[in-house]
Amino acid sequence: MRDDDLLRYSRHILLNEIGVEGQQRIQGAHALIIGAGGLGSPVALYLGSAGIGQITVVDHDTVDLTNLQRQVAHTQERVGLPKVASIQTAIQQINPYVNVTALQTRADAALLDELVAQADVVLDCCDNFATRHAINAACVKHSKPLVSGAAIRFDGQVCVYDHRQPASPCYACVFPPETTFEETRCATMGVFAPLVGIVGSMQAAEALKLITGAGQALTGRLLMIDGRAMAFTEMQVPRNPACPVCGGFTST
Repeated sequence: MRDDDLLRYSRHILLNEIGVEGQQRIQGAHALIIGAGGLGSPVALYLGSAGIGQITVVDHDTVDLTNLQRQVAHTQERVGLPKVASIQTAIQQINPYVNVTALQTRADAALLDELVAQADVVLDCCDNFATRHAINAACVKHSKPLVSGAAIRFDGQVCVYDHRQPASPCYACVFPPETTFEETRCATMGVFAPLVGIVGSMQAAEALKLITGAGQALTGRLLMIDGRAMAFTEMQVPRNPACPVCGGFTST
């Protein structure tokens, strides 16, 4: 750890639950972020400022004027640029020591199989069930912890799915792939701008806790947020032994 690292990360180092050893774990970690929009923005900024050594961001989209209401990593000057390039710039303006890989592409099963295997923690910041299930399947296959977040209108949710823990469910245990869910998009349903910041910040916090071992992760606990009342409800979500993705799967 460099001398300027001790200064940059001093507020983490002062925490007994993190300290120098925990900060070194953060700097040696690789986070994979799928989605560079409303959730991916605060996730990337907080993980970058915290000093995650390697961040890979995957998103196929470009920055649009309508994004700027809530996607805080992007700016007016970067409208039209790939979102992953915009986030890469935003991270490196805060912390030039973070190695950011920006992939402007859709996260399909083949790419996820490759990228998840290389990561220490995976953050699902996407906006559709098909990609969420593909991310989950890759995380189960490679026994990687998954921090999942979602936000629409005034409602948000956060959960950690960690197949390294025998009792932990996977995403498919809670949202079965064979079940038909109505796709809800910000473009048609709207979203309260600060809500994505709340959810994304929680995702970043859970990722850092998983990396450092600080605190208790949201593993197997679905935290639901009502932004209208600013009320938080927690639901225990058990593993489903008949789950088509993780049921009977032995963790490595």
